[in-house]
Amino acid sequence: MVQEKLKLYGFNNLTKALSFNIYDVCYAKSAREQRDYIAYIDKQYNSERLTNMLTRLTDMIGATVLHISKQDYDPQGASVTILIAEGSMIPVQGETQLAHLDKSHVTVHTYPEYHPETCLATFRVDIDVATCGEITPLSTLDYLIGSFESDIITMDYRVRGFTRDVNGKKLFLDHEITSIQDYISPEIRWQYDAVDINVYEANLFHTKMMKKEINLQDYLFNTDVYELPPHTRLEITDSIRREMIEIFSGRNIY
Repeated sequence: MVQEKLKLYGFNNLTKALSFNIYDVCYAKSAREQRDYIAYIDKQYNSERLTNMLTRLTDMIGATVLHISKQDYDPQGASVTILIAEGSMIPVQGETQLAHLDKSHVTVHTYPEYHPETCLATFRVDIDVATCGEITPLSTLDYLIGSFESDIITMDYRVRGFTRDVNGKKLFLDHEITSIQDYISPEIRWQYDAVDINVYEANLFHTKMMKKEINLQDYLFNTDVYELPPHTRLEITDSIRREMIEIFSGRNIY
């Protein structure tokens, strides 16, 4: 949806922050397989690959990379922080100046972990995008969701501060939004159950999503689903679903 640009006095100094968290659940039948899964995930989502993903995200929102800091951790995990700049045209006494707003940034952290007693391993990714000005990170949600095997997704979006139009009227929000889901394609949304918790008076939006269907083969590591007897398949599927429900609900249920 293309909206007409607002005519502002000075430049747009609204701060828009998106926190995007995903969880990927996997079943590995032995402690050795769980460790192998963590090693596989750690290699797949190392700091180099995460840097490439965030750099593309930066291009998508029309920002410029100023500085990149990245780190891989032992025994596992990685972090990347990118400082970005946004161009804003500011008319001053008939002249046009280009301002670089260096308070904007993109960060990502990974947290692979497993629990031997449940035979389940979980890979969590936290991404934070903070921008100033006209740029909204919500336009990158389809890309972020598609970049990971996302079983559970939690998202928070908040707009802070205010800017002014040419008549001096304060603007606390410069774009229409009723739900984060509005910025996710229908093709992705139908795959998930979703819940919104929004505080419109505070320009605070929260959405959490959980995969509707489980294709067991997608959750098995180094195991073919047809190697398992039917009752074992049901037990594993039930275990995975319970894990997902607890993560989605944010509390221990079973």
